[in-house]
Amino acid sequence: MPRFAANLTMLFNEVDFLDRFAAAAGAGFRAVEYLFPYDYEKDQLAEKLAESGLSQVLHNLPAGDWAAGERGIACHPDRVGEFQDGVGRAIDYATALGCPRVNCLAGIAPEGADPEALHHTFIENLRFAAQELEKAGIILLTEPINTRDIPGFYLNRSGQALAVIEVVGSANLKLQYDVYHMQIMEGDLAPTIERNLARIGHMQIADTPGRHEPGTGEIDYGFLFGHIDACGYDGWIGCEYKPRTTTEAGLDWLAPYL
Repeated sequence: MPRFAANLTMLFNEVDFLDRFAAAAGAGFRAVEYLFPYDYEKDQLAEKLAESGLSQVLHNLPAGDWAAGERGIACHPDRVGEFQDGVGRAIDYATALGCPRVNCLAGIAPEGADPEALHHTFIENLRFAAQELEKAGIILLTEPINTRDIPGFYLNRSGQALAVIEVVGSANLKLQYDVYHMQIMEGDLAPTIERNLARIGHMQIADTPGRHEPGTGEIDYGFLFGHIDACGYDGWIGCEYKPRTTTEAGLDWLAPYL
């Protein structure tokens, strides 16, 4: 049966961030993820996880100045040192939180940049991160994101991401497959997941249009969850969607899986 993790960046926004751990546990979740832990002390987050009986299953590498619109720096040739420092910071947090996987956001391609330089930088940054994370027992992921929500995002299709993973050549690098992003960019969800299951290290979900909870849009999640289960996927599925009203009011879809 699929296992679902609450994305605390998107869900339970009715309460302050540190109160979302208890809210997620109260709603029946046993695991959480969120974009970034770095605004909080490691011990503070670890305490919230322990109090709520939750596992932390994912967070991202530092991704530049998020408030200013940056969405990752892994493809930026002039920020390699900053990226490498961020890998160390992510390992520090993930280790303290018992988080087994960390996602690398490629970023928005700098305007006018040499495509070969972007590709080379991204590959080498992923190699560095995969090696450093492997030493710490942490899996590295990288995620294609749709260019409707984030115009110019460098990594935007599953085939592109898988080709990059192949070139990097590390068994410690896997695909983060976000159903919402890939429905927008390419569709063909079920066969893509089945064909590439061994290379998928984490999944995330939202319906489209609207990026709301399953059952509010065009994706047949009843079928897809059964298909994912039948394929043998045993990882977590992150609920990275924006509730149409309140989080609790939109959780009916989850009840059969708790």
